[in-house]
Amino acid sequence: MRGMGNMQNMMKQMQKMQKKMAEAQEELGEKRIEGTAGGGMVTVIVSGHKEVLEVNIKEEVVDPEDIEMLQDLVLAATNDALKKADELTNSTMGQFTKGMNLPGMF
Repeated sequence: MRGMGNMQNMMKQMQKMQKKMAEAQEELGEKRIEGTAGGGMVTVIVSGHKEVLEVNIKEEVVDPEDIEMLQDLVLAATNDALKKADELTNSTMGQFTKGMNLPGMF
């Protein structure tokens, strides 16, 4: 029965790939991605798992008269970092789905 050997082989390949995917996921968690706004006045650092790790605000940008601008900069820097984290995730995890037709995997 040739079909069984193929099936076992495919299962082995899948397990290998799952292991590699898990390792890639773990590595993503260790990555540090920086988002900035206001020309670097506000910096937000997130992990590849999209956890916010750091928020840095230069004191020149802190204006008690204009808290809204500061909030906008923090938002913009955070979204910038999260967008970069998404791009990194897509490029990292995308290598596993290339050439595989698995709808709904990611």
